[in-house]
Amino acid sequence: MLRITKLQLLCMTLILIPACSFSLFRAQAEPAKKENVVPFLQELFEDRTQLLMDQDKRHIEDHYLLTDKRSNYAYLHEMNRAEYIQEWAKHRKMKFVNAESSIRVARADVLGDTAKVSLVQSLKLSYEYIDDYPGRHDFGIGTRHGITLRKKDNRWYVEREWYSDPLEENAKKIEKSDLFFTPHKDPATPERVIHKYNRTRAVDYANKYAGTTWGAGNGQRYNQKYLDYNSKGGDCTNFSSQVIGDAKEGGGLPMKSGWHYLYGHGGSQAWVQTDAFKNFLIRSGYGRIIGQGSFSNIVQSINERQQQLDKPQLMPGDLIAYVLKGDVDHFSIVVGFDQRGFPLVNSHTADRYRVPFDLGWDKNTKYLLIHIQD
Repeated sequence: MLRITKLQLLCMTLILIPACSFSLFRAQAEPAKKENVVPFLQELFEDRTQLLMDQDKRHIEDHYLLTDKRSNYAYLHEMNRAEYIQEWAKHRKMKFVNAESSIRVARADVLGDTAKVSLVQSLKLSYEYIDDYPGRHDFGIGTRHGITLRKKDNRWYVEREWYSDPLEENAKKIEKSDLFFTPHKDPATPERVIHKYNRTRAVDYANKYAGTTWGAGNGQRYNQKYLDYNSKGGDCTNFSSQVIGDAKEGGGLPMKSGWHYLYGHGGSQAWVQTDAFKNFLIRSGYGRIIGQGSFSNIVQSINERQQQLDKPQLMPGDLIAYVLKGDVDHFSIVVGFDQRGFPLVNSHTADRYRVPFDLGWDKNTKYLLIHIQD
């Protein structure tokens, strides 16, 4: 489910235009001007990516009109997300060692000294642990941006911006914990056992169709067999249902009454809505909650189960539900573990590929570990 944040509410108020007016703007846009703003956009996103590594405001401050309230708000947002990601890494005993970014400009309408841009950013981040767990882990985040640029003194500036940002959290609200994961051990699986849930295909599906993020397959696009629910509140649950239920490429769990997808029309309530999906998984017997609570509770639960391999473990192909104020707000798919045993997830809306599961969440978030029954 899409989280509507303070940034989004403000920016929606600022940039929302009636559809007919926007079409008129596009019709009047000067032709062949896309290349005029692309070099600026490439520089902007390269500098913002570097900001994530060192928090040096000099990388980006020249791209904003800091005396303009809307532009300054967009600038402060980038500074805050850089602070958050570095603070999160510190609490998890990690350090970021590399960041790379690419953008794909879908539309750039230029009219005089104003440009309205739609683009996708694919971000790759890499971290290492600062203790005894050698190796580097790479993960990806994909975001869709709506940006208004203004030209002043013959150069472009960001006037305002909207995007669903998975890193928009308060650095002071990260859950601190003295507990750490132990390296993951795969439970033994008897040979020649036929499972109704194909975990390998489920994870392959989650990786192939992870969307706009670095690392995703399918040309960084969703599976076109299914509707995209991003404009209807978020696509995370629809994607999770696809992962476990797609008969051709996914986990292959049979559709049931209440949980199904009608191709060309859309999914049922339980297929696309967070709480309904969670309730279906438990009531149908497809899923079982094997851990819940805060970040520290989750670490403890997973570590304890690692010592009791006769109990169901959190495994690739399982799901994590994110609970805010008693309601499920988001779903992600477990696709693996890093070198220390940190669960890694994929999801849609703000697209994620092999991202540490709690990155982008805070101490007010509760988690449900849902093991899909084999």
